[in-house]
Amino acid sequence: MTAARIKRLFDIAGASVLLVLFAPVILLCALLIKLQDRGPVFHRRRVVGPSGEFDAFKLRSMCPNADAILEQNPGLRREFERNSKLRTDPRVTPVGALLRKLSLDELPQLWNVLRGEMSLVGPRMITPEELKRYGDAGWIFRVTKPGITGVWQVQGRQEVSFEKRIQMDLFYVQNWSLGLDCNILVRTPLAVLRGVGAY
Repeated sequence: MTAARIKRLFDIAGASVLLVLFAPVILLCALLIKLQDRGPVFHRRRVVGPSGEFDAFKLRSMCPNADAILEQNPGLRREFERNSKLRTDPRVTPVGALLRKLSLDELPQLWNVLRGEMSLVGPRMITPEELKRYGDAGWIFRVTKPGITGVWQVQGRQEVSFEKRIQMDLFYVQNWSLGLDCNILVRTPLAVLRGVGAY
């Protein structure tokens, strides 16, 4: 059996179990989001993978007019374009801040894993615009599915520069093994509880 086949079977088994375990949590989070502002529960983020672009599912953590707020504030827009993230983001709702801190907003991506678009472990998912910043390293997204967790998530998250993040993604792809995936999965809950770089 090929390594790719083993990883896929591992993803299917793991995502299936986790979806069952976390289904009540997802439902509770969805209820809180809906009660907060009556807006949509889920957010679709357009990202890239080996088979092209696809929608990665997330629990919505921002206000419904998030894009308009960003466009109306040039300073925020510049920071977002520079870091692909805002340290203090006025678009994030109170419920959304909690979801992000505990990484609960990522749970719907287990469905993306079952669909074969993502893996449990892999490079951090990126948008087509972010892919341009990867330069020659962009090849990794043509051969490797983005992951719900990965080296970046267990080694600092947003505290890590974009350039360092690229190096982490390269390290993962060039040194992949089932053991590495298991190591990252075991470290992920502690990283989430520590909350370093989660915003």
